[in-house]
Amino acid sequence: MSPPGRPKGEYRSAKREGTPVNPPGRPKGEYRSAKREGTPVNPPGRPKGEYRSAKREGARASPPPADGERALRSAVIATALAMNARGVNRGKSGNVSARLPGGDGFLVTPTGLTYEETRPKDIVAITDDGAARGSRLPSSEWRFHLDIYRARPDVDAIVHTHAPFATTLACLSRGIPAFHYMVALAGGRDIRCAPYATFGTQELSDRAVAALDGRKACLLAHHGMIAVGASLSAALALAVEVETLAEIYWRALSIAQPETLADAEMDLMVEKFRTYGQPRNAGG
Repeated sequence: MSPPGRPKGEYRSAKREGTPVNPPGRPKGEYRSAKREGTPVNPPGRPKGEYRSAKREGARASPPPADGERALRSAVIATALAMNARGVNRGKSGNVSARLPGGDGFLVTPTGLTYEETRPKDIVAITDDGAARGSRLPSSEWRFHLDIYRARPDVDAIVHTHAPFATTLACLSRGIPAFHYMVALAGGRDIRCAPYATFGTQELSDRAVAALDGRKACLLAHHGMIAVGASLSAALALAVEVETLAEIYWRALSIAQPETLADAEMDLMVEKFRTYGQPRNAGG
């Protein structure tokens, strides 16, 4: 029985662990944690679990991100949650990325983790040469994110979804023609559908980059869609617009093949959308 003033069960705990009882001022369980990990207890100011992470990765733990990067990590997660909430994606499918401030690579959602579970520390940083930094593996589609950023300096965010109506058309290898003037929001006369290639491959990346040439969105055959923008909010908004157009086109096809607008009209729409919603004095 523990003597007066000694916490109940302390002698039993010490005997069972084979270690001395924690001295006054030592956090409960610290000796046990150190013994189990085979590493020293984290010193004051060291993030919990850093030694364990470094041991598992076989390298020094990554330095903490700067304030701007931390905010961007949270924004990437918020965008991924929003694309599911707005109906353009479901479950763990799809992925989101954002170019890092200064242009030194980008942040992308990790593979196989639900967006509800994802925390800022789970977001993976990828450098311009394709090297990943973080404790988790990046999205399986990190390659086309990397290649799009390389090819498109105007793009700072990418949203890839498996939106139901857009993916339905993609499964028929059908793009979205100029049946409605809003198609021009994607940057051209139509929204192309890239030919099929296995996910995560260089072949898929090459085909996605080609389909996005002169465009801000495309479909991926038997797969889904990609939307890009100057910000996460712009990329997500475009993904929602593309899915809306895909639904309208799908419904029109159930009645008849819709007529398409002339190239000259679509070129005019593209030009109009360049300043759509901008202040009167934008650009000086």
